[in-house]
Amino acid sequence: QVQLVESGGGSVQAGDSLRLSCAASGRTFSSVFMAWWRQAPGKERDFVAAIRWIGPRTYYADSVKGRFTVSGDSAKNTVTLQMNSLKLEDTAVYYCAAGRTRDLSVGTARSYDYWGQGTQVTVSS
Repeated sequence: QVQLVESGGGSVQAGDSLRLSCAASGRTFSSVFMAWWRQAPGKERDFVAAIRWIGPRTYYADSVKGRFTVSGDSAKNTVTLQMNSLKLEDTAVYYCAAGRTRDLSVGTARSYDYWGQGTQVTVSS
């Protein structure tokens, strides 16, 4: 069984930075994509950013472009999300996800094979 474990969440003020990390453990697997999603209270889970190891290539939601940076290590199945200039609306539980297929649709949650338990990010004024 594969486990994805997020870390780095916390409470910050608007304008601050935060760095999230995700590491895979358990059964060995080869991911093609790793991504970050988030879910605010009472809202659906939304795509934030993804990295495709082949290329590599990165993908971002419009709401975080220019502020967030996704990076990682394909050999270790680790992914990091550097979040700068945080806004109140970035408050959410952030989830790490991994997908094994090359034709994965990065913005479709069901495309991913594994999910972490989430880490809370709270941005206050």
